[in-house]
Amino acid sequence: MLKIYKSLESGPLQELSLKTLESGAWINIVDPTPYELKVVGNLTEVEPDFLRSALDDEERSHIDIEDDSVMILTNVPVVRDEGSYDTLPLAIIVTEEYIITVCLEETPVLSYFNEKSARFFRTFKKTRFLFQILYRSATFYLRYLRQISKQSDEIESKLRHSMKNREILKLLELQKALTFFNASLRSNGAVLEKLMRLRTTTSMQPMLKYYEEDEDLLEDVIIENKQAREMVEMYSKILARLADTFSSIMSNNLNQVMKFLAAVTILLAIPTVISSFFGMNVPVPMAENSNGFIFICILSGSLAAFCGILLWKRDMF
Repeated sequence: MLKIYKSLESGPLQELSLKTLESGAWINIVDPTPYELKVVGNLTEVEPDFLRSALDDEERSHIDIEDDSVMILTNVPVVRDEGSYDTLPLAIIVTEEYIITVCLEETPVLSYFNEKSARFFRTFKKTRFLFQILYRSATFYLRYLRQISKQSDEIESKLRHSMKNREILKLLELQKALTFFNASLRSNGAVLEKLMRLRTTTSMQPMLKYYEEDEDLLEDVIIENKQAREMVEMYSKILARLADTFSSIMSNNLNQVMKFLAAVTILLAIPTVISSFFGMNVPVPMAENSNGFIFICILSGSLAAFCGILLWKRDMF
């Protein structure tokens, strides 16, 4: 999918085509075909490797600079299923005339920039628009982290009453999401720091023009990214301790069950042993006694009760 937009001076977004492409336009490419990449590369004179960099879902955040363009590859958060989160690489390519975004799939980060929110951004202000995309990505990290925190609280509440495999697997999914977020936020932080250093580079001025408001926005992005990293580290520790705690509880519960079954086995063994002695095919005491069966039952019950009291005192029940 390929969409081209340009902000009008009055605010609204104007949708363009490849034939009506103008300077200051935003070219948004999602899950592109080879033909779309070739056409956009020819029109914008952008390195083909820049356009293909975000198509590898394992690509880490970094910055590549050429004479007439700069490519900022960042990782943005996405929701797969309920309680399942992941990250995707997003390439943002800035040239003297255009800003280009390339991603494997539609993400909520880019979906935010539409006709309804057009008054908050301008596509021809490329540097500010770049930082607004990065800021929106950081805010979505924080939003999803709050959702993860809420879900972990719900899982903890359910596990306190009954430990089911489904809840434990959900806990594992959240731990995986935090691992992905942690790796992405770290690499994103390195990219943001490099962008901060590049503001004084003369060769970058044609592509990235820093104004005072832009520098303030970049600082806000760095602060949001740092806050998200701190939240990831905190939630990771909480979930790890939660998992260890419930693992210990499950082991303790298993020990309690095994101890109870051992005590029951001992109690059932007493009548079995006595009845085995008196059931042998040899002369035994009380073989001719008409009340022998009742006596054996009373003896077995008394010994089992006595043994049960001893086991109860030793906290076997």
